Amino acid sequence: MSMRVVVDYDVCESNALCMVAAPEVFEVRDDDNLYVLNETPGEDLRTKVEDAVRRCPKQAISIVDE
Repeated sequence: MSMRVVVDYDVCESNALCMVAAPEVFEVRDDDNLYVLNETPGEDLRTKVEDAVRRCPKQAISIVDE
């Protein structure tokens, strides 16, 4: 099973808490926007991505298992 990271950009405030949890997957750049660096990270990053989902104050991030 693989996972896909989904961000609701209409809700996201680019707080960067996800980037703290999983910098391999998320990045807030100088333009103050969130970028997903890897939409389908490997299972080795699942714990970090799940932590990023939990930390998001706007609940804008989700994981879809495919």
